This record gives sequence, C-alpha cells and structure tokens, in this order.
Amino acid sequence: MTYDFLRFVHVIGACVLLGTGAGIAFFMLVSHRTRNPVLIAHVAGIVVLADTLFTATAAILQPLTGYLLTQEVGWPLLEGWVFVSLCLYVIVGAFWLPVVWIQIKMRNLAIEAAATGEPLPPAYDVLFRIWFACGFPAFAAVLMIVWLMLTRPEM
Repeated sequence: MTYDFLRFVHVIGACVLLGTGAGIAFFMLVSHRTRNPVLIAHVAGIVVLADTLFTATAAILQPLTGYLLTQEVGWPLLEGWVFVSLCLYVIVGAFWLPVVWIQIKMRNLAIEAAATGEPLPPAYDVLFRIWFACGFPAFAAVLMIVWLMLTRPEM
C-alpha cells in the first residue's frame, strides 16, 4: 500500500471518529433535554447504530492504518508522538466502550418508558450523567491525537 493511500484512509478515519463522536453527543444531548421517552428511544437507537457502523469501524481501522503508516515511514511505535497517540487512543477506548453499553441501556430504558407511558426512570438520569462525563476526556483525547498527527512534535 502506498503512503498517500494509507494517510488518506487514516485521516478519513480520524474525521469519522471526531465527526460521529461530536454528532452523537449533540443528538443525544438534544433529545435528552426534551425528556420525551419516545424521541429519546428513537434517537438513541440511531446513535447505537451509528456507533456500531461508523465509530466501531473507524476505531478498528485507525490503529491498523496507523501501524502501516509507521512501518511505511519508519517511525518507531514506542517513542515520541506516536507512542503518546497510542496511549491517548487507549484512553479513548477506555471511555468509549462503556459509553456504547450506556447508550444501549439508555435506549432500552427510554423504550420501556415510552411503551408504558411512564416518565424516564431515575436510572436513566444516572446513566446519562455518566455518559456525559465520559464524553469530555474521550473527546479531548481524540482532539489531542489529531493535533499530534498534524504537528508530529519532537518529543
């Protein structure tokens, strides 16, 4: 594979991770603020699907294309900005994996509330607060990774 192709796929993957992360957060937050279980169930269902199709695919391709790029260029994996990026990627995963489970639970709780005509249960709000809190370090880490990829600072 050529460097330009690998770089293109890697950059597109970063865009997908950043874009779907921001989009998912926006739509979940906006639907949550309505407190409407029917709307939340619908949006959360789309969010779970988007995370499965787009985020998970990009999350798998990023380390693969990143590794191939390091081999193509000759950057050491365990030194400098590449190593810091890998550490940040682990942090992103540590926050993202629970968030996927939380989104599924939130969706299911909203579906139950919509089906019974009841308001969202307190468990939903607890999950939402955890989901919201996990977004900040994960999103910050993705931004830092993109900055490292673009600047490749000497470390």
